[in-house]
Amino acid sequence: MQRPPASAARDTRSATLIGSVQRAMRLLETVAAHEYGAPAKQLARETGLALPTAYHLLRTLVHEGYLRRDRGRFFLGAAAERLSSSGAQQKRRSTVADTLAHWRDSLGVPVYLAMYRHGEIEVMCVSASREAPAVEEWADFRETGHAHAVGQCLLSQLDEDARRDHLSRYPARSLTPYTVRDNDALLRRLARTGRMEPVVERQEYALGAVCAAIPITVGTMAATLAVSVPAHQADRLMPVTQRLQGEVARHLGALTLSISI
Repeated sequence: MQRPPASAARDTRSATLIGSVQRAMRLLETVAAHEYGAPAKQLARETGLALPTAYHLLRTLVHEGYLRRDRGRFFLGAAAERLSSSGAQQKRRSTVADTLAHWRDSLGVPVYLAMYRHGEIEVMCVSASREAPAVEEWADFRETGHAHAVGQCLLSQLDEDARRDHLSRYPARSLTPYTVRDNDALLRRLARTGRMEPVVERQEYALGAVCAAIPITVGTMAATLAVSVPAHQADRLMPVTQRLQGEVARHLGALTLSISI
């Protein structure tokens, strides 16, 4: 079967594009390049648009909030700034995911990132692979913080009142034969844990898995990075955790900036 000429394929693709959208995007890009704004005539000239077309598109963009007009000059509006903010947020999240993936591959274990926000345990990112599978979340992580290393590490960074408040909402309960039995027993254990010491959990959340979590601080917020290994490889847990601590120490500044999501 004979293929159409390349020029015909380009024409077909071009026919599916909306010219007014393309022109509006060129205007937005041009406005963004002018820190102190620019008048319509200058924007029309720089984008190669006829002045009436430029005026029409600029008015539409102002109406939709993507531009604002002040003393005859056009600036980026709130809607465009929200897009920029969302893009920056996505980039930070991508940076965190890439960092965790790098550690997963170099350490050979799944890596978890979690934070304690608004009174809740939030798992922000899990980096796992076929070779380094994550522990299955068979019971809600938010409600079982007493049983897994992630939750215990986050709770260890809170003050006594905050710990008791959390446990009043999510009391300790038995998940496996190794789970801490009640709130008081957990509170005694947390009291013995140094504020910035790693927390180790052995089959308390899931049989067949052992985990360790290291505390990190994001501003005033408690956060943690954790790893897990199969129970039959328990001797790997602490060496891997120590290597992760070293990596975090070297990259903590950049990491905490990206985690602020």
